[in-house]
Amino acid sequence: MGVTFSLRKGGATGPRLGELTTPHGRVATPVFMPVGTQGSVKACSAEDLQDHKVSMILANTYHLYLRPGHRRIERLGGLHRFMNWPGPLLTDSGGYQVYSMGELRKISEEGVLFHSHLDGSKHSFTPEGVVEIQQALGSDIAMVLDECTAYPATYEEAREGMERTLRWARRSRDAWGGDGVALFGIVQGGVYPDLRKACAEELAGIGFAGFAVGGLGVGERKDECLSVLEWMEELLPSSFPRYLMGMGTPEDVVAAVARGIDMFDCVLPTRNGRNGTLFTQHGRIRIKNSRYAEDLLPIDPGCDCYTCRNYTRAYVRHLFMAKELLAYRLTSIHNLYFYQVLMERIRQAIQSDTFPAFSESFLNRLGSEDEGMGRQCRGENELRDTGVLGRRLEKGSDKIQA
Repeated sequence: MGVTFSLRKGGATGPRLGELTTPHGRVATPVFMPVGTQGSVKACSAEDLQDHKVSMILANTYHLYLRPGHRRIERLGGLHRFMNWPGPLLTDSGGYQVYSMGELRKISEEGVLFHSHLDGSKHSFTPEGVVEIQQALGSDIAMVLDECTAYPATYEEAREGMERTLRWARRSRDAWGGDGVALFGIVQGGVYPDLRKACAEELAGIGFAGFAVGGLGVGERKDECLSVLEWMEELLPSSFPRYLMGMGTPEDVVAAVARGIDMFDCVLPTRNGRNGTLFTQHGRIRIKNSRYAEDLLPIDPGCDCYTCRNYTRAYVRHLFMAKELLAYRLTSIHNLYFYQVLMERIRQAIQSDTFPAFSESFLNRLGSEDEGMGRQCRGENELRDTGVLGRRLEKGSDKIQA
């Protein structure tokens, strides 16, 4: 059984309702996928996710390739069994993680050479190899290796990256063996409409099970990101799922759904939870603030998640102040549930033809406070945030040589 997509409501433009059918279950779209970078959504068990409406998650090819290794996971029965996740899995190609390494990677026509952030050892990703890794993991949906365009980029730089992405996409498609794994193409081209158009049209001709919008959330202004999504509405085939990679504030999600996007992923819910920033139907709260020290309300009185049914703001704040690890689980569960309920309400609003009113009401209630969070999303700027990679490499070997 492969992966299929049925468009239930909507078309080329505007909000859409659909359903993904995969070997591991059906997924209503629009859908938000929590990020399980290393085979784990941070601080949460698979049971936590199932109990809180999560239908599909994302895992990271780069990290799982390095540790524990895709062949080991394959010998142990595949990623679903390894992490005890019964639902659909999407794996990204690792292209963004490699992109984020800067001078510690070298891009060529063949692929990408890079240093492991774990021990500094050298590795390579090719389009064919990345497909092979994801098939060994047992993904339901695999992503092609692409070149993420930096921002700002000149027209020529964006064109070169887009054209290489297309050549890699053809090689990925040729290497793909099917076997129940769907392969998605990725549209690159920076903020240049003609490059995005050329990339989308050629990817459609190559033939993929779905199409992702990549290369956004790497420094662009919000209006530039929205402009790209508006171009994509007309360019991407309407009968295939559309996936916005790595952008996922609640505001981003609502705005992108309005522009025809079906799938989202982001580390934002769990990362913000671990930092004490929590989403509620009335806006964000920072639970470490002293105002919550004796607050006996749940995080969100209107929320039905495990955390809100059992614990108070005062207790969750105490856990942070005492540096208790339970804080991470409780806040991650709450934020993930917030996102799943948001998607459920979005789908209901599309079904009832009330999405514009829902969008306006939601954004007014949520407020505009946003800490500039933007794209903390794509798995993980952790390679840069921790500085681990730089510390692991010896002097004089901090660049990949051609």
